[in-house]
Amino acid sequence: MVFDGDSKLFDKMAPHLKRVLVADPQAASARLLSELLRDIARSHVWVGPTNDRALKIAQTCDPQLVFVELADDKLDGLDFIRKLRRSTWSCRQAPVIAITGSATAPLILAARDAGAHEFLRKPFSMKDLARRLEAVTLKDRDWVEGVAYIGPDRRRFNSGDYAGPLKRKTDGSETPYQQKINQALKIVRAAVAAADSDPQQAMRAMLAQANMLQTTATDFRLTLAASEFYRHLTKAKHFDAPMTTENAGKWAASVLAFLPKDADARGREEAA
Repeated sequence: MVFDGDSKLFDKMAPHLKRVLVADPQAASARLLSELLRDIARSHVWVGPTNDRALKIAQTCDPQLVFVELADDKLDGLDFIRKLRRSTWSCRQAPVIAITGSATAPLILAARDAGAHEFLRKPFSMKDLARRLEAVTLKDRDWVEGVAYIGPDRRRFNSGDYAGPLKRKTDGSETPYQQKINQALKIVRAAVAAADSDPQQAMRAMLAQANMLQTTATDFRLTLAASEFYRHLTKAKHFDAPMTTENAGKWAASVLAFLPKDADARGREEAA
């Protein structure tokens, strides 16, 4: 049931909710969610009761939003999210709302790290659902195209809630701009290291970061280095040149020279 006080909010969200996929083997809960979405935005809802069926729908129907059940033996929700994010489909960046009746801390973190945008605990109210829908349709989130992680920027989960000691030398000193640049550089470094084992995603991650650095960096030297890096990548992709750690390292060297000296030396991106 939609209340009059919510109608303006639902009208704003509606264009983003026309095509929705519900990956849930539980017929009753999938039907209830489908009915609520139709009430809110007259959504066209597809239900995928298994991983294979849900992935097929995602590939062919291009959903704007995905709900996925996590705690069910008949469907591996975390695996579904990871495969969606690593796919080449146009919906791979679609918002994902993970739903479950057993919302443990490890499961919430696992959903976040798989690439989910929001977490919805069952049973939920219309207010709970509306809040999650508003978050994924009307509040922009940066996209992180990495190797180990692909999905929305996870820092929202940590913002303002942590009251413990600072753990990094740069905590409290980096501006949001510096954080974004440094994160991109760390992703490039991780992609270079993964070029031999995962060349397709390494290329996709490096292209995304090179493009971002070109448009975001205010340091002309970094902009120039990113432009040259991007040129090498697009040329290699066009001519289907082999993607190796050795080649990627040569192309990325001038860009990685801008990585702060005290940055984490473990060689993997941080998109916390």
